[in-house]
Amino acid sequence: MALDAYEGASDEALLVLYGNGDPAAAQLLTHRLAPRALGYATRLLGGDRAEAEDVTQEAMLRLWKQAASWRSGEAQVSTWLYRVVSNLCTDRLRKRRTVDLDAAGEPEDGKPSVVENMMDVDRATALQGALNRLPERQRVAVTLRHIEGATNPEIAQIMDISIEAVESLTARGKRALAKDLAERREELGYGED
Repeated sequence: MALDAYEGASDEALLVLYGNGDPAAAQLLTHRLAPRALGYATRLLGGDRAEAEDVTQEAMLRLWKQAASWRSGEAQVSTWLYRVVSNLCTDRLRKRRTVDLDAAGEPEDGKPSVVENMMDVDRATALQGALNRLPERQRVAVTLRHIEGATNPEIAQIMDISIEAVESLTARGKRALAKDLAERREELGYGED
């Protein structure tokens, strides 16, 4: 069946269709979820894209294994996937115990000027460095909320904590990031505004 036929289908519906043997549903769900999972994993792993790709692949494999037995209504597919990615990244971070701050990605070729690209890289590197210095739970909460755009209830479900705990973690994380980056505002091209 053509992918266009499934465009309006929910993630859960696509997963159930795949569980019933429809590979087109899996293809569309992969196109929807894998880039988000990869971006999230990359940020949690300090910019290590190769390792993030491994995590994303493992998380998607786990999702496909769940397809046939997926229990509708228990969790959103994306929430389940973010949780798996979080857990896989946590496992990898615990194993390596060091973070490579130089692993921030290179800017993609595009329309911005060389100076703008350099500024974007400096900002991304500074943010990634500041994120890396946060305690793990704060880093996860801040990344999910302010970079991935997840809601507090979704984050609470992903992290298996209360909404109040999410609010506390994100507030403390934002304050720590602001303090960490405050002295670099001018260097990073942010005025006093």
